[in-house]
Amino acid sequence: AAFQGNSNLAIGNAIGSNITNIALIIGLTALIAPISIHSKILFREFPILVAACLLTLLLLLDGSLSRFDGIILFSCIILLMLWMVRVDRQSEGDDTIQSEFEPELPESMSMLAAFIWFLLGLCILIISSKLIVWGAVALAKDFGVSDLVIGLTIIALGTSLPELAASVMSVMKNEHDLAIGNIIGSNLYNMLAVLSMPGIIDPGVFSELVLQRDFPIMLILTFVLWAMCYGTKNNGIVNRFEGALLLLAYGTYQALIYFQTTGV
Repeated sequence: AAFQGNSNLAIGNAIGSNITNIALIIGLTALIAPISIHSKILFREFPILVAACLLTLLLLLDGSLSRFDGIILFSCIILLMLWMVRVDRQSEGDDTIQSEFEPELPESMSMLAAFIWFLLGLCILIISSKLIVWGAVALAKDFGVSDLVIGLTIIALGTSLPELAASVMSVMKNEHDLAIGNIIGSNLYNMLAVLSMPGIIDPGVFSELVLQRDFPIMLILTFVLWAMCYGTKNNGIVNRFEGALLLLAYGTYQALIYFQTTGV
């Protein structure tokens, strides 16, 4: 979206996707089966996610996303990935989430085959993303709503569908830490990598509703999920009642956007 001059669409997508990941996807997943969390990695990365959200908020408080802001965010995701790789190599490899990853990895795949599949997936992703942006802009014009609203709703839901499938399949396979780790990783990437793109490519002022409505809701939901997952003695659980509350929050947020957009 940022490549096509739709910064509000890109910003709405990043923030809306985080809200959808927490409220809708974790909510639905917890209704299917309560999510138990045991991984030390997740408890280490939750504070990082909160810190990333607070850093982004600090950069956005002036009402614009500058190129400098974008560079800071993108630099953070690069440094974070390097740090994660280093920590993982130094760890003993006995964390629960690592044992859950192993059955999902192909037993034998050459480096060349992996690289080809990566390139193929990347090409499909770029093409499909471009089609999604075209469709979203057309919808925004037809319905007379802003790019921000389309990004927060339709685009956010569409880009979060892979996380929904991954989280649901994880709990059905009793891989609960993967279900939560999937969301933490996606939200971190949205905050630092996705949100950095409109700043680097098309910097400028964004809708004031982002700071008045959307970012605070995303931040609150992030803290709520952290509290649900932390539990006691570093073992948390998101039960069905909490999942229902998250779904209620998602429905309320969508209703708020609708009424503010239509003026009803």
